[in-house]
Amino acid sequence: MIRVVTQASRIALSLLLVTLSLALIADQAHGKEDLQSLPLQQLRTFADIFGRIKANYVEPVDDEVLLENAIRGMVSGLDPHSNYLDADDYKELQVGTKGEFGGLGIEVGMEDGFVKVISPIDDTPAQRAGVRSGDLIVRLDDTPVKGLSLNEAVALMRGKPGTSLELTIVRKGEEKPIKITVVRDIIRVVSIKSRLLDKRFAYLRISQFQANTTSDMLKSLDKLKSEIEGPLLGMVLDLRNNPGGVLNAAVSVSDAFLESGLIVYTEGRESESQLRFEAAPDDVLDGAPIVVLVNEGSASASEIVAGALQDQNRAVIMGSRTFGKGSVQTIIPITDTAAVKLTTARYFTPSGRSIQAEGIEPDIELEELTLSKTEESQVKPIKESNLSGHLLNGNGDEPESSEAPGAEPVDENEELVKSDYQLGEALNLLKGLVILRSKRTAG
Repeated sequence: MIRVVTQASRIALSLLLVTLSLALIADQAHGKEDLQSLPLQQLRTFADIFGRIKANYVEPVDDEVLLENAIRGMVSGLDPHSNYLDADDYKELQVGTKGEFGGLGIEVGMEDGFVKVISPIDDTPAQRAGVRSGDLIVRLDDTPVKGLSLNEAVALMRGKPGTSLELTIVRKGEEKPIKITVVRDIIRVVSIKSRLLDKRFAYLRISQFQANTTSDMLKSLDKLKSEIEGPLLGMVLDLRNNPGGVLNAAVSVSDAFLESGLIVYTEGRESESQLRFEAAPDDVLDGAPIVVLVNEGSASASEIVAGALQDQNRAVIMGSRTFGKGSVQTIIPITDTAAVKLTTARYFTPSGRSIQAEGIEPDIELEELTLSKTEESQVKPIKESNLSGHLLNGNGDEPESSEAPGAEPVDENEELVKSDYQLGEALNLLKGLVILRSKRTAG
C-alpha cells in the first residue's frame, strides 16, 4: 500500500508541474503573469486524482485517454452546446453543414441527463417514424441514456443505413413512455422547398440553414415568379422545426427581404465575438407582405431570421414561442483532426433582445391543430332571397339563388387547412394584408 501511494504521489507531482507550466503559459498569453491567479488547490486535486487513477484503477489506462476524457468533461460541463470534437466528430460536423450525413435525422441536445429532440429534420427516418420536437429520449435500444454524454448518445444513434434503432421516448401529454423504431439512412437534407399558394402567394420552407441555402432560396423564388403573371403578392416563410445551422446563411436570408437596418449582433468577451450584420439595400419581394411560421422546434439561425424580420416590422410572426438557443458556437481547430466547439457569444435581435433561453415570441400565437369538416345539415338555412315576395336589391339585377347547382363557392384552401391549419391561417392573414394594402392604395 505504501508503494502504491508513493507511485501515485510521484505521478501526481509530475503532472502538477506540467499542468502549472501549461496554465502559466495560458495566463501569459492573456497578459496575466501573476501565478497567484491560478487555482492551485484545484490543480493539485486534478493532478492527485490523475495519479491515483494511474496507480489504483482496476485496469491500466493510457495517459492520452485520461487527458482526452478530462478535456471532454471540462468543455461539455460549460453548457449544452460546447463540445470537444475528436476526429470522427469533427469530420461529421464538416459533412453535416454540407447537407449529407448518416443517422436518424434529428437535431438533439441534452436536458436533465437525457437526449432532447430539438427538431426532426424534414423527410428523414425520424420524422417519418413520428419523432417530435421536445421528445426526451431515455433509452436507445436497451441502453439507458442517463449517464451518457451527448457525443456517446449520438454515437449510438449512428450506424449503417438500413439498421434499426428503438427509441424509448418520454413525451409531454403521454402518461407512459412510448417506443418508436427508426431505420437509419443516409440523411440528405434538402434545405429549401417551395410552391405557389392560391396562384399568387409563395410558400417557402427552410428546413435547415446550410452554406447554399440563400442561393437555393433565390433560385426557388425566381422559379415561382416565372410561373405567374405579375409579382408575388406575399410569402409564407416556414421555419417550423428548423434547428438552425450556418450563421451567415441566416444573415443573408434575412438580408434578402430587408432594405436597410441591423439584422443581428453578437456580444462576447473577445473582440472577435463583437459582430454586427447590416442589411443591404434590396428586397427580393419588393415589399410584399411576409408571414413567418415558427414553433418550439425553431432554433438558433431560424430565430435570428424571425427576430430580425419581426424587429424590422417586415413580417408577422405566427405560431408558438421558439426554442431559445441564442448562443454562438465557434469551431476552434486544435489539431488537423480535432477541434473544440466553444460557446463564444450571445445573439441579440436588432432591438437588443437576447434570444438565449427566451426565444422569439410570435405576434400571433397558433396552436398546432388538426381540423375536420363537420357534416353538412340536410336543411339549408333560409335567407332573405328565399322568402316569397322579397324586395329587389335596387341594383338592377336579381342575384342568382344560392340554391342553384354549382352556386356554392368552393374553398380553395379547404384541403390546405385540413392538412396544415397553421399554414392555412398564415395564408388567410396574407390575403387580408394584401386586401388592406390595395384599399389604402386605391384610397
